Amino acid sequence: MSHSSRVPTYEMQQRSDRPDFYIRDKRGRAALTSPHRHDYFQIQINLGGDTVQHIGGAVRPFPKKALAFILPHRLHLIPHPEDGEFILINFTQDFLLPQLKCDPLDLEDVPIAQAPELTPFRFQEHIDFILDDTAFEEMKCWLTCMRDLDENRGFGARERLKGYLFQIIGLVCQCYAEPIQAFATSDAAGRGRKDALSRVRNYIRDHVHEPTLSLKEAAAAAFLSPNYLTHLLRKETGKPFSQLVLDRRMQLARSMLLNDQQSVGQVAVGCGFTDEAYFSRRFRKEHGLAPGQFRKAHLNGTGKTFQKI
Repeated sequence: MSHSSRVPTYEMQQRSDRPDFYIRDKRGRAALTSPHRHDYFQIQINLGGDTVQHIGGAVRPFPKKALAFILPHRLHLIPHPEDGEFILINFTQDFLLPQLKCDPLDLEDVPIAQAPELTPFRFQEHIDFILDDTAFEEMKCWLTCMRDLDENRGFGARERLKGYLFQIIGLVCQCYAEPIQAFATSDAAGRGRKDALSRVRNYIRDHVHEPTLSLKEAAAAAFLSPNYLTHLLRKETGKPFSQLVLDRRMQLARSMLLNDQQSVGQVAVGCGFTDEAYFSRRFRKEHGLAPGQFRKAHLNGTGKTFQKI
């Protein structure tokens, strides 16, 4: 990807022409070329032109006859070649699962038994959903029927569209039953969240000295949207991003004060603070001592022991 294609677009993109369900090919609207998210479900079907897909922290092959299942708010990008052909299906949570009352950001936590229709969406980062010739031709017939129904909505069309959508999801689940069940047993979704948090923590560690370190930058580095990262941090750590950064800066400050001979001002700069006085206030609030006092107390053997964060 070019540099411009790596810049995430966090605003909702590719809004559907219909609010509940919409199916189109590339002639309906050009594919986006930068990472983006949207507040509805999306299925992309590659009809021709090998490429790759970027979803969450994974980069997976996306050849002809492959399908991509994208959850709401999941940052993603599929850079289709100019001569490629694809079908894109957008639909709301209420269209797919009207009985499911769940925040879209928590869909990965819904048990498979409660909503099996979510299965391929939950494991897209772990499995390449590529159909064989027979299954692919069967699905193409459904896609033709879906496009005709969507263009000529009448009484019963919505229910038939939903039926074809379930057919596609069911076909993929049937073809990939074994790996899906294996990933479900191993809690792949939970491991995926831990991997995402690990990428965020690594980014914070590597950039903690930068005063401009931001949620948006960390989210982009982990290929997450800022609102999804905020939700994930609160769920997994109980802390906002700002507290995670502060914890890391205080950990670094303690290490520098005890192991280096730098001045308090130099320590402040090394920890990402542009104002020494502000750094001292935050340090005192966290530790009960000013930075200089903290250093002296530990050198004298009277300081409190802190665990690594």
